[in-house]
Amino acid sequence: MSQAPRYKRILLKLSGEALMGKGSYGIDPETASRVSNEIKQARAIGVEVCIVVGGGNIFRGIKGAAAGLDRTTADHMGMLATVMNALALQNALEQVGVDTRVLSAIPMANVSEPYIRRRAIRHLEKGRIVIFAAGTGNPFFTTDTAAALRAAEMNCDALLKGTQVDGVYNADPKTDPTAVRYDTLSYMDVLRQDLRVMDASAISLCRENNIPIVVFSIHTEDELTNVLEGGGTCTVVEEEKQS
Repeated sequence: MSQAPRYKRILLKLSGEALMGKGSYGIDPETASRVSNEIKQARAIGVEVCIVVGGGNIFRGIKGAAAGLDRTTADHMGMLATVMNALALQNALEQVGVDTRVLSAIPMANVSEPYIRRRAIRHLEKGRIVIFAAGTGNPFFTTDTAAALRAAEMNCDALLKGTQVDGVYNADPKTDPTAVRYDTLSYMDVLRQDLRVMDASAISLCRENNIPIVVFSIHTEDELTNVLEGGGTCTVVEEEKQS
């Protein structure tokens, strides 16, 4: 029998790269389907799930700016990439039988609903998965910051970040075999050590609203459900407990 989940309502932050699979660009349908099944399992154990997905598998605004595009234009192009990913993930979720809504911070009436906080909360209460697209709708803000903002607005119990590795390390475990994984960290630890879990604005928003950040591998089978039930391998970033 499954354990009661640790959190009732979560925001799941997915990078655009999480949808690429083994490719170097775009969306891999098989990977999108596998991720959707992970999300379906989380919903099945009673967790309300909303999602922010990045766009780096299609276009990354900061790289576009570095290549000579105006930063505001480049960031808006990046927001459009997140809408494409959100629609692809919505399609994959609906194919596995999960009722899903896409709410965009940039109005696109033909393909998504506009972001309205009360509407989003109502969708969650009805058991739907809600995908927030187009970041915050403003340039110069990352999708990490958008995830922290939406987690606060939705009164989420935690922000879960599905990454390429199984937690936060003191170095890149893909290139440094001596890298050490942390089980827990404080928000200030992350900022002081510049661990790049999320950008500083996102960390500060979570700290101000007392939202734990749980970092885990989205590529490990059933890991989302395992983490939600108190198991699995992850790093939890939260307020430092006073002894």
